[in-house]
This record gives sequence, structure tokens and C-alpha cells, in this order.
Amino acid sequence: MQDFLQISEKPCRNMVGKNKESGQMSFLLQTLKEQLNPRHPLYRLTDTIDWKSVEADFQSYYIDFGRPAKPIRLMVSLLILKQLYNLSDESVVDKWVENPYYQYFSGETVFQWEMPCDPSDLVHFRHRVGKEGIEKIFRLSVQLQGKDAQQKCVSIDTTVQEKNITFPTDLKLAVKIISKSRRIAEKEGIELRQSYKRTVKKHQLNQRFKDHPKNRKKALASARKIKTIAGRLVRELERKLPEQSGWRGDLALFGKVLAQKQQSKNKIYSLHEP
Repeated sequence: MQDFLQISEKPCRNMVGKNKESGQMSFLLQTLKEQLNPRHPLYRLTDTIDWKSVEADFQSYYIDFGRPAKPIRLMVSLLILKQLYNLSDESVVDKWVENPYYQYFSGETVFQWEMPCDPSDLVHFRHRVGKEGIEKIFRLSVQLQGKDAQQKCVSIDTTVQEKNITFPTDLKLAVKIISKSRRIAEKEGIELRQSYKRTVKKHQLNQRFKDHPKNRKKALASARKIKTIAGRLVRELERKLPEQSGWRGDLALFGKVLAQKQQSKNKIYSLHEP
């Protein structure tokens, strides 16, 4: 989603491109509209959108002179297809060449054999329209849902949603405890005897290739040292923080993490979701 919201305050200076429209019937070659299945979802969606209104909304991002840019309908349709099918800029352009329904959705009247644009053109278009233009496209995609978009409550299945948890190790938790302890001291105006920034960084570097026989002893010693530093900072905060401090629960959690062993039961694997 992040690449869909890339914006810039300096749009390129191009005149708007035009779609290739032909109202004349061909006796030798059928148009895409005649060849495709009118019951296909994309076919029906194409006729649902008021493309003239869309082009009028985005017309203000272009000027009346200069090198013609890509048609507005083409660029907007590619961004909508990208979101509908969860594709990257490169993938949606590649699939556009293969899929006649994609081409009909973007305003083509006959099947095209070449790529509609370079994938980087989608980035330039997002830069051109900025946040306001992206919101217009989102608003259009919501309107396409009809009555379903007017629901007050939305049910979302999060059973397969990725969690913000890396592979748990006690060493990672100890490093996080050190960084969180520093932030607590900074917020409360507590001056620590030592921050251990350079020391912790050095011991973290010693964890590289820790499974190699020559590095194992050094890595284990650094891991023990990191846990020792974490314990020192937690105890120092316990001494210097007032009794009624709101950080007591966090310090208790830190102490429990540092006290747990490899075979401990009910281990804590994450600080933000213990």
C-alpha cells in the first residue's frame, strides 16, 4: 500500500493524453466490446464507472501545452486494477498486455500487443496527482461497492494477519529491554550512570557467525554481557523511579523476561504483546 500513496508537491508539466476512441464499426475486425463476455465482472464494472467524470476530475493536474502524457483513464484504471488484484506496478503492466478485460477496462477498443506504459509512469502519475488525487481514486473504489460501502460495521478476518513478532530469542528481548529502559529514563528525566550504547553495539556484532566453532565462545560471552547490562539498567530505574510511577508494570515485565530460562514455562516472547 505504501507505494500507492507516494506523493510529491512538484507535478510534471505535461498536457493530458487522449484515449483512442472510434465510434465507427469495423467490418473486418471486431472491437473488444463485441468479443468479450458482457457478464464478466470487469466488463460490467467498466460500464458502471463514469469515466468522463473521472477524466474531468483529474484534468486540473495537466496543462494545455507540452508533450502529451498517458491518458487519464489508462493511469487511473491501472491503479484501480493494481489494488483490486493486489499487484505491483510491474505486474499490473505485464498482465495488462495478456488480459483483454484489463485493456477494455482502461478504454482500449482493440486488443493491444504492447505494454501500455512503463511501470515507472505509475509512480510519476502518483507524484502528479498527490494525496488529493489518490483520495479521489479511493473514493471512486468505495463508491463501486454500492450499498455494501454504506455499512456501519465491517467484519474483517484477521486469522491470517501477520503479527509484528520476529523469531523470539532471549537476546533480542534483552536488547529491546535496554533500548526501552533508555527511553523511560529520557522521558522521566533520569540520568543513567552509563547508557551502554557503544558497548551493546559491539556485543551485538559479536553475534555474527556465532555458530562457527571459532566464534561460539566469544558470542556466548557477549550474550551474557548484554543480559547483565539489561539487568543493571532495570535495577537502576527501579531505584530512581518514584513508587507511584506508571512504569512499574513495564519494569516488572522486564525483570520476568531476564529471569526466564530456556526450559521455563509460560515464557514471554514479545514485550509489546506478552
